[in-house]
Amino acid sequence: MRLPRVPTPRSLAGQLFAMQAVLIAVLVAGYALFTYISDRSQAEEAAGRQAMAVARSVADAPSVRAAIRTPDPTRSLQPYATRVQRHTGVDFVTIMDPRGIRWTHPDEDLIGQHFLGHTSRALDGQSFTETYTGTLGPSVRAVTPISDGGRVVGLVSSGIKVEAITARVQDQVTALLGAAAGALALGAVGTYVINARLRRHTHGMNAAELSRMHDYHQAALHAVREGLLMLDGQYRVALINDGGRELLGVSGEVVGLSVAGLGLPAPLTGALLSSEPRMDEVHLTETRVLAVNTSPVSGGERRGTVVTLRDVTELQSLMGELDSERGFTQALRSQAHEAANRLHTVVSLIELGRADEAVDFATAELELAQALTDQVVAAVSEPVLAALLLGKAAQANERGVELVVSEESGLDDGLLPPSLPARDLVTILGNLIDNAVDAAQGSVGARVTVTACTDEEGLVLRVADTGAGVAPAHAEAVFERGWSTKPAGPGGRGLGLALVRQAVSRHGGTLTVTEAAGGGAEFEVRMPLPTVGSAPGAAGRSGAESAAAVLLADRVPGPARPARTPRTALPGGDA
Repeated sequence: MRLPRVPTPRSLAGQLFAMQAVLIAVLVAGYALFTYISDRSQAEEAAGRQAMAVARSVADAPSVRAAIRTPDPTRSLQPYATRVQRHTGVDFVTIMDPRGIRWTHPDEDLIGQHFLGHTSRALDGQSFTETYTGTLGPSVRAVTPISDGGRVVGLVSSGIKVEAITARVQDQVTALLGAAAGALALGAVGTYVINARLRRHTHGMNAAELSRMHDYHQAALHAVREGLLMLDGQYRVALINDGGRELLGVSGEVVGLSVAGLGLPAPLTGALLSSEPRMDEVHLTETRVLAVNTSPVSGGERRGTVVTLRDVTELQSLMGELDSERGFTQALRSQAHEAANRLHTVVSLIELGRADEAVDFATAELELAQALTDQVVAAVSEPVLAALLLGKAAQANERGVELVVSEESGLDDGLLPPSLPARDLVTILGNLIDNAVDAAQGSVGARVTVTACTDEEGLVLRVADTGAGVAPAHAEAVFERGWSTKPAGPGGRGLGLALVRQAVSRHGGTLTVTEAAGGGAEFEVRMPLPTVGSAPGAAGRSGAESAAAVLLADRVPGPARPARTPRTALPGGDA
């Protein structure tokens, strides 16, 4: 047979109230039982002492001994016993002769009958108490002798009924139960108030809903790949998920630590400590480019900040490559424009009947273009760098800046290891050249000098310009994200050099800035390389030539290639 299921409270308040009710019930029941047993024993002892005191007082009264000497003791003793019984609070006072025949009794019909109880000890001169069932029911009674001249002339018994004692104890238990009921009612009111306050703080959710939300919360934190960081009102870390730890590069227990103690870059720390919301703000760590969003949490007062982090390192690299490709496209457009002008010139010379001059003009242009391609390949046969230099040369020329490959340059194809991808080379050298062109533009004899070579320490990339230079006080700040001497555009400034330093650091290299020999700034990158044979392969050179040929697609090989010159000037669109 299946027992019926006991309903259990679903709400937290009901559970608290049920717990309080059970606890109070157990305490009250235990205390009531203890009180009943203890108080009953004490009440019986007190009743015995009271009965003994009354019995002895009656036995020692001279009027009682005088009445016993009379022929009819009952006439005087019955009214006296009734008064004593009424004034002392006992249930009966019985005066009897030594044989136990009653002279007094609350029920006058029982006067003259034999006393129900023990009297032998009293006849021996002793006073005692006992619990005995007499004519009035069970009672706690005291029996004492009445002495006159050294002999026992009568006995006195005084007692209190057991039911009266029980009534006294029950009154105490009833008062205890009333106090317990009051405590239970007070607990119910307190539980209701606490539950209402708890409901306000938990937005009406009960314990089961909170537990379920916590499970969802934990699952979501570990499932989301983006970084999530929650700060309290004092900008201490209240919560961080796995993605946030990975993106910020922190380990160990960071909950409770201040943001300033996480060892993050100063600009990123400042963004996290800001009270203003941030939207897709780009910040750099040692190895990553992060898009940071911050949103303050408020509920009448500032309670903290929610920070989301997205890894845009790959996206930023792709944007750099896109910018380079866009530069190559612009260079091709410039080359196409110049080629069209030259073609029109050749056509016009032919129409004027000057065919020989047209042939000489076209041949000279082809030889110059081929010579420039050979010069770049001879200096830097690495395909990516050769194509990058040719493209940047065309861009620089459009802005009135001469791009120069120094005589120290010499970088063979196949020298760079797979650990140094082309994307990072484009990021490093492309940003340095762009920064140098911006600095040199508008100066007298605007020129940017590029050096790409190797030494005993590894790869060396050096870019110098003829601009205003960098003050020694700003030699370190110039690499921080957001630092720039140029006006900020819609996308902000000061990101290029920060990306360069990040890429260099990722490969264990160094990046420094000094004053160039002819004025301006000189940025130098050094990165370690494994030992590689210095003899370039034929495939590498053909790859460099094909990369360079992208920018000279309207040319054909000339009859002869000039030798390498001490310094290669790349005038870009003037070729």
